[in-house]
Amino acid sequence: MAEIIEITDPCDERMRLYRDVRDRDLTGREGLFMAEGKVVIERLFVSPWCVCISVLTTPERLKTLDISQAGDVVVYVVEQAMMDAIAGFAIHRGYLALGRYAGPADLSSVLKPGRARVLALSAIANTDNMGGLMRNAAAFGVDAVLLDAACCDPLYRKAIRVSVGGVFQVPHVRVPNLVQALSAHGLTPYALSPSGAVVLDAVVPAERSAFLFGTEGPGLAPDVVAACMSVRIDMHGGFDSLNVATTSGIVLYHMCR
Repeated sequence: MAEIIEITDPCDERMRLYRDVRDRDLTGREGLFMAEGKVVIERLFVSPWCVCISVLTTPERLKTLDISQAGDVVVYVVEQAMMDAIAGFAIHRGYLALGRYAGPADLSSVLKPGRARVLALSAIANTDNMGGLMRNAAAFGVDAVLLDAACCDPLYRKAIRVSVGGVFQVPHVRVPNLVQALSAHGLTPYALSPSGAVVLDAVVPAERSAFLFGTEGPGLAPDVVAACMSVRIDMHGGFDSLNVATTSGIVLYHMCR
């Protein structure tokens, strides 16, 4: 059951990790992440992969926050002006929360025998794109997301916000080599590329499939594309590519049905 604690001193040590939010986005939060907004935090409460540690909100906002499924979470309540001062900017959404990722260390504990759908990402460094990709993964029922070493953290504050909490619904695993990891779990890889050999409409995905996306501009490395079935989305008027998050939405809709 959630414990509600009123805080009246902005220097209270319990506010330490809530201070200077934007600076801590860069310096880290001792292994924790920060979420913001009512919908996002309520999704954090029920996440199978993340644990909510505490919430910071105001008396008025607390009235509309569903803490019935929050579990043993501490909810700190402060006045709005104090919340803004602690965070270092105006918290218009009125809610912050600290959480810890408790997801799997590898795919073995996530993927069951039989049908599987995996989203594999390479060098996705833009947090907006990462958030959009994680949102789409949750929306279309992807079993897991694989990240290579060049990807940014899906639990960066802005990525969480863009994902609308979708990042809390899908486990993610970081691996040194995407193609090797997919092969080890019997996943057929499909690489999205403007010069793909097969048009998306013609693809009938294998029972165990993975869909690979690279950063905008360079895209996936040639050796990665060569190890996969390369797939393209035909476009009009000379356009050769879409935003990577948009592309993933189209592809996952087709491949996850």
